[in-house]
Amino acid sequence: QVQLVESGGGLVQPGGSLRLSCAASGSIFSIYDMGWYRQAPGKQRELVTTITSAGSTNYADFVKGRFTISRDNAKNTVYLQMNSLNPDDTAVYYCNADLTYGSSRSFQRYWGQGTQVTVSS
Repeated sequence: QVQLVESGGGLVQPGGSLRLSCAASGSIFSIYDMGWYRQAPGKQRELVTTITSAGSTNYADFVKGRFTISRDNAKNTVYLQMNSLNPDDTAVYYCNADLTYGSSRSFQRYWGQGTQVTVSS
């Protein structure tokens, strides 16, 4: 059994910052790419950023220069530092991890449960 548990969401004023965390646990063998997606009300889920196990990153244009993804491989945790937040960033943020697990080394993408980020004055 593998779980991804997110934390760090909440209400923040425009221009403020938040840091999201996502910890993977369970019978994990290896974690490859990790990432963050978001889904705003009435919109499709969209990619925010990804990071490989070696630390290479990719960002959506709408967060470049404002958000930073990082990971701690020893803790199986990925982070999302969000700065200069604006109301358009309001969404449920989901983390994911591509990993192998169990004695059979099965490969699967797992998702967190989502954490709400609301940017409002």
